[in-house]
Amino acid sequence: MIDSAALRDVLDGRWAHIRRAARERLDDSRFTPVPGESIDEARARITGLLTELPADLGVTAAFPSAYGGSFDPGAAVVAAEMLGHVDLSLMVKAGVQWGLFGGAVSALGTERHHEAYVRDIMSAELMGCFAMTETGHGSDVHRLRTTCVYDPATGTFDLHTPHEAARKDYIGNAARDGRMAVVFAQLITLGERRGVHAFLVPIRDQHGNPMPGVTIGDDRHKAGLLGVDNGRLSFDHVTVPRDMLLDRYGQVAEDGTYSSPIENDTRRFFTMLGTLVRGRVSVGGASSAATRVALTIAVRYGDVRRQFSAPGHGREVALNDYLAHQRKLLVALAKTYALHFGQEELVAKMHDVQVAGADAAEHDQRELESRAAGLKAAQTWHATHTIQTCREACGGAGYLSENRLPGLKADTDVFTTFEGDNTVLLQLVAKGLLTGYRDAFGSLDGWGRTAFVADQVREMVLERTAARSLIQRLVDAVPGRGDDVALTDRGWQLKMLEDREKHVLEGVIRRLRRGAATKKDRPFDIFNDVQDHVLKTATAHIDRVVLEAFVAGIERTEDPDVKALLSRVCDLYALTTIEADRGWFLEHQRLTPARSKAVTNAVNDLLRSLRPHMRTLVDGFALPDTWLDAAILREEPERQETMAKHDAEQ
Repeated sequence: MIDSAALRDVLDGRWAHIRRAARERLDDSRFTPVPGESIDEARARITGLLTELPADLGVTAAFPSAYGGSFDPGAAVVAAEMLGHVDLSLMVKAGVQWGLFGGAVSALGTERHHEAYVRDIMSAELMGCFAMTETGHGSDVHRLRTTCVYDPATGTFDLHTPHEAARKDYIGNAARDGRMAVVFAQLITLGERRGVHAFLVPIRDQHGNPMPGVTIGDDRHKAGLLGVDNGRLSFDHVTVPRDMLLDRYGQVAEDGTYSSPIENDTRRFFTMLGTLVRGRVSVGGASSAATRVALTIAVRYGDVRRQFSAPGHGREVALNDYLAHQRKLLVALAKTYALHFGQEELVAKMHDVQVAGADAAEHDQRELESRAAGLKAAQTWHATHTIQTCREACGGAGYLSENRLPGLKADTDVFTTFEGDNTVLLQLVAKGLLTGYRDAFGSLDGWGRTAFVADQVREMVLERTAARSLIQRLVDAVPGRGDDVALTDRGWQLKMLEDREKHVLEGVIRRLRRGAATKKDRPFDIFNDVQDHVLKTATAHIDRVVLEAFVAGIERTEDPDVKALLSRVCDLYALTTIEADRGWFLEHQRLTPARSKAVTNAVNDLLRSLRPHMRTLVDGFALPDTWLDAAILREEPERQETMAKHDAEQ
C-alpha cells in the first residue's frame, strides 16, 4: 500500500512549509465559498477575509524584508496556489492587492514609493488596483490609449482617457475597495512619446468618494468570482504629481527631460512587464489548484457511486471501475500531476530570476517569460476541460452548487483570458523559440512588427528544462524509432515529443521564409498565414517541457513505491499526449498504424493498473475536507456503509 503522506511530501516540494501552513491555518469553513450569496454579500465576506489571512501563509512574502516581507517570490506564488483550493475569489482578491497592485509598486517604484506605501499595502490598510487593461486594447498593452502628459510649468502630469475604448476595464478592487490605482498610460513629455509607464493615482478620498476627474463604474455580475469587485476607471484630465510616476525604469526631471537606465524603448517596456510575471505564474498555479479540488471530489464520489450490475453478478459496479470513467478521470489526473511538476519548476525559476534582480541573465528572463506564458495557457485550458469532465462524471450531483463543481467551473472560466489571452500567450511562446525574433526584439512583443523580416529567422532554440543531463541521457539511449522500442521507454517518449516540436518549428521557419520571399511588404500577412502552425508549435513545446519536468520530479523522489507509482502516471501522461495527436505522428511517419493501436492498448493497460491507486493519487494532494466542502463527500461514509450492506445481501 502506497503511503499518500509520502506522495504528498513529493508534491509539496521546495515551499512545503507554505503548503503546510495553508492546510493548518485555513482549515476553517469561514474561508470556503458560500453558494447563493448576493454579489454584495460575497464582496463584503471576501474583503473581510482578506485582512484575516495569516502572515505565515506567505501572501505578502514577496515584499522587501525592510517592510516586513521576506523577499520570497516563490513563497508568494505557492501561497496564491493554496488559496486557489479554498476560494478563488479570495485568491484573486489577494492577487490583485499584493501581487498586482503591491507588486507593481514594489517592482516599478523606487525607495520613496516603498517607504510611503508598502507597509500599508501589506496590511491592506491601503487597498489598490492594477489598471492596465483597456476596453479596446485587452492584450495589446504596447498600444494603450490612456495618456499621461507632463507639464514642466506645473511639475505635474495630466492623466486622461481620450475615449470610451481607452477606459480601464475589469479592474479588480475598483468597484468597491480600491483607494489608489497603478495606472498604465502612454507617457508624453516635451512633446515626445516615451511608451507605456505606470503611475500611482488616488481614485477615492477618505470617505470613499471618487477623486476629482475620476469616474468609477461597477462591472457587477460576472459568470463567477462574485467576491471580486471588478470595475471601470476613466480619467478626465486628472492631475498626477511628478513623484507619483513609478520611475525605476524611466524618470522625468522637473524640466521634463526624460531618462532611463534602459535606452531601447522595446527592451524597457518588456523589462517593466517582465517584473510582473508573478501574476501570470500565480494564475496558472491557482487554476491547477481548482482542478485538483474537482478531481478529488469526482474520484472520491466515483468510488462510492454505483451504476448498473455486471452480467451474472448482483453487485452494482462502482463508477471508477468503468474504463470510460477512468479515461475521463485518470487521464486528467495524469496531466494534472505533470502540470504540477511543470509549475514547480517554473516557480523555482521565477524565484531565482527575481531574487537575482539586475544580476539575472537576460536569457533566463526571456525563458521565464515564455515558460510562464505557455504553462498558464496549458493549466487554465486543462482546468476548464477537467472541471467540466468532473461535473459530468458526478452526474446530477455535479450540477448542485452544494457539491462545489458549478462554482469551480464559473470561477475558473475567466482564467483562460486574464493575465493574457491564451491564444496570444501561445504566440509569445513560439516567438521565444525563434532566434531571429528573439535577437531582434530582446523579448516578447506583438506579431507583425514591420521592422522584422521573416527571413531573419535563422534557427530554432530547443531549451532544456532543469534536468538537462538526465533528459539528454535518456533520449540518447533510445535505440531507434521502430516498433521494437517499448512504449514505456522514457527516452522514446521524450524523443517523440522532442521530435514533434523540432519538426513543427522547422516548418514554421520554412513557411515564414517563403512568405518573406513573396510578401515582404506585408509583414502582417506573413505571420497571419502561419498562425495555425505557430500555435501548434507552442503546444508541442509545452507538452515537451512539462514531460521533462515530470521526469525530473520522479528522479528526485526517494520513496521507491511512490517513485514507481509516479513513473506509471508519467507513462499515462506521455502516452495519452501522443495518442491525442496520433494524426500528426501517423502523418509524419513517427508512428506506424500498428504502433498507434499499441499506444491505445498500452494506455488502457495503464488505466487498469492505476485504478486501485485513484484514491491514493487524489489523497496525495492533501486537501482538507473543509476545503472540498461537497455534500456528496460528507455523505461518503454513510454511502459506503449502505453499499457494503447491499453487497453482503447480494
